[in-house]
Amino acid sequence: MPATTQHTGSCLCGAVTLSVEVATDAVAACHCSLCRRWGGGPLLALEGASSIDLVGEHNVTVYPSSEWAERGFCRHCGTHLFYRLKSGEHHAVPVGLVDQGHGWHFATQIFIDEKPSYYDFANDTHDMTGDQVFAAFNGEDQ
Repeated sequence: MPATTQHTGSCLCGAVTLSVEVATDAVAACHCSLCRRWGGGPLLALEGASSIDLVGEHNVTVYPSSEWAERGFCRHCGTHLFYRLKSGEHHAVPVGLVDQGHGWHFATQIFIDEKPSYYDFANDTHDMTGDQVFAAFNGEDQ
């Protein structure tokens, strides 16, 4: 895979289009209670997008979902557009927004300690608890 790849997509109604640059083809699942409440299940996302360009940004509503993060969605159709740390150094984009047949690889599951028992993924992934995720963002060794 090249150093970075560019992917484009849009919300359901087309009011917002986005272009995202990623350095990996890895997809992560977040099982935290907020992501599950936001979308009805785990968030499957491209983690660490190096740049996100939005067209129609005036149609984006940003909701501060915690002390450290916020979520963006289309104010017309409700499509989930991104999750980002308020500090700006981390973005996650739902892979379904930009999936146009690219060879994505399911690599990581985070907040695995919050995953409910009624579903499991069969993929062999790197699994991290919530504490491990926060430690990684704080630069602590695992």
